[in-house]
Amino acid sequence: MLPATAAALAALAALLAWPVPAALGRARWPGRDPVVALVCWQALGLAGGLSIIGALLVHGLAPWGRSLPAAAAAVLTGRPAADPVRGHHWVALTLAAVLAAELTGVLALSWLRTARARRRHRELLELVVRPSDVPDARLLEHPAPVAFCIPGARPLLVLSSGMVAELDERQLRAVVEHERAHLRERHHLYLLPFVAWEAALPVLPAAARAHAAVRTLVEMRADDVALGALPGPAPRRTLAEAIVVAAGGAGGVPGGALAVTGGAVRQRVVRLLDPPSPLPAAARWTALAAAALLLAVPTALLLLPAAL
Repeated sequence: MLPATAAALAALAALLAWPVPAALGRARWPGRDPVVALVCWQALGLAGGLSIIGALLVHGLAPWGRSLPAAAAAVLTGRPAADPVRGHHWVALTLAAVLAAELTGVLALSWLRTARARRRHRELLELVVRPSDVPDARLLEHPAPVAFCIPGARPLLVLSSGMVAELDERQLRAVVEHERAHLRERHHLYLLPFVAWEAALPVLPAAARAHAAVRTLVEMRADDVALGALPGPAPRRTLAEAIVVAAGGAGGVPGGALAVTGGAVRQRVVRLLDPPSPLPAAARWTALAAAALLLAVPTALLLLPAAL
């Protein structure tokens, strides 16, 4: 009863699984406005999940009604199907259930594993760190230049003694403001869906591309927030120099932490030293409208009655 709706959702899912993420990942404009780009990536991921699961549900429930809500209500109330229910309908429903369970299960499992790892690292670090001269930060005796934060209910911002020794006062403040931005804006929550997406669909290149892109974007956003809090004549160069120094000790960052050396370091340093022009207001609103449309199209296809 719903072949056109299922086909439209399947076509949209195919576009969102490869061509659209590939195009967004290659685009240069996200570096001009990381916040808008993050909104687009979040919308893309959610719309892709809605489309593929929705296509399977619509096809599987087609014998029971001309819209997904009507068909679902018929199944839940025990009303008989209006058309014959064939094997491919049951296959589609089974695949929809399996895929939905996998995506939600992997998301929950990723959250639990990450939270457990962060809690373990926090407990271990609290045994060895000591108060720092920097407010809200802890000092770790380690020769390598390392700075990171562990988000959560009890966030922890850690600076190594090597980092404090190698950076001047302005550079150290730049690093601290960067890490504070991660904690204040809860950037780990932006990353979690894409960690789960990559874990659930490791064979899909778009999943790894999306995770890498979002990780770089949250670092760019933290850079931008840090710049707004830095005094002095050249805050961009100050932060870029601090990132380059910290890159030498990036291996000391524990899993689940957010560090100033996260994402594409070279791309971030080039962006700081040669800043792109801000995204025009018209382009920002166009990108946000496209993100809203990405969510609206599969939602409308799922809720509205089918034309065919």
